Amino acid sequence: MSAIPVLSGKRILLGVSGSIAAYKAADLASRLTKAGARVDAILTAAASRFVTPLTFQSLTGRPAPADLWSDEAHVLHVGLADGADLLVVAPATADILAKLAHGLADDLLTVTALAARCPLLVAPAMDAGMFDHPAVQANLATLRARGATVIGPAEGRMASGLEGRGRMLEPEEILGHVRLAAGRNGPLAGRRVVVTAGGTQEPIDPVRVLANRSSGKQGFAVAQAALDRGAAVTLVAANCSLTPPVGAARIDVATAQEMADAVLESCAGADALVMAAAVADFRPARPAARKLKKDAGLPSVELERTIDILGVVTAARARPACVVGFAAETGDLLANARKKLKEKRLSLIVANDVTQGGAGFGSDANRVTLIDATGAEELPLLSKAEVAGRILDRVQALLPPA
Repeated sequence: MSAIPVLSGKRILLGVSGSIAAYKAADLASRLTKAGARVDAILTAAASRFVTPLTFQSLTGRPAPADLWSDEAHVLHVGLADGADLLVVAPATADILAKLAHGLADDLLTVTALAARCPLLVAPAMDAGMFDHPAVQANLATLRARGATVIGPAEGRMASGLEGRGRMLEPEEILGHVRLAAGRNGPLAGRRVVVTAGGTQEPIDPVRVLANRSSGKQGFAVAQAALDRGAAVTLVAANCSLTPPVGAARIDVATAQEMADAVLESCAGADALVMAAAVADFRPARPAARKLKKDAGLPSVELERTIDILGVVTAARARPACVVGFAAETGDLLANARKKLKEKRLSLIVANDVTQGGAGFGSDANRVTLIDATGAEELPLLSKAEVAGRILDRVQALLPPA
């Protein structure tokens, strides 16, 4: 895992209370640290029975205080709270939720929570049935009313063997919520961005399709980059099995026409459209109603053009202020990309040669050239997350002032 710009240098307080899910908090602390955040873990006495402060100190490289009554505790909570960007309590037991809701302060975590002026994010974790108890729900309602963000819990099997709602979310998903909280006031706050991803599939018969090799990774990375900058993101995904970034409104589609319908509807009032999806240019003119059988002989499939989504969007009177297209080419990269930029009246086009090894379809890396009306910028081989960041840098610059 590499650094995440939106978390780089952020001071995050990680409160850990007494649940078996505390072992997940160690994983979360590691992920946040690798992302570039400065993580101060604060354990309750009960949490220290499941995991030790030394575990967190080893993972974060920073002290992990747990004792309210240490020699420096009378100022320690002030130092921890001062300048913190986010307080995350994970796991948050029913006990700690009650204390946070009612302002009780009998340990270092709850004292620090009262002193902190940063956003609060809680990830409940408790046994089956406890989460739905009216007292727990009332405490959560109180915290929400004060602006806290409650994430989860999930349903599943508990350590007790019971099944139900109460499992703490997995660290990867919590990390997504942390990113969302960290980026909420970013440079694209108040902007709406539509992103397409994946590859459309056009039916030949009920079983077979015309498809392409797009995995959707680059489009999903663009959606995450927009969220990190505070944008409200709609992600139109074609035939993708990827987990969407936390906070994105996902619309699943299959064909080019379905994608066109979703994009046109989503673009109403949007500030930017990034068409990272690989949309089929052709489709069978008359898909078979039943599966084509090989013993019936070699079939003949007549093709017709699919809808030109970018052409329709850019011709619309209420088009987004910034429209970004992609050009996946196997030759004459710059010439073909510049032609598409001009013909579709795009703000920016992202061109890549899909024949290059280690980049493009299915890969975690990409080598692209960014082209706009002023010229071309060839980027080196980068991770798709880094490419997404460079694209969003351009989108920010191309958008008019809010």
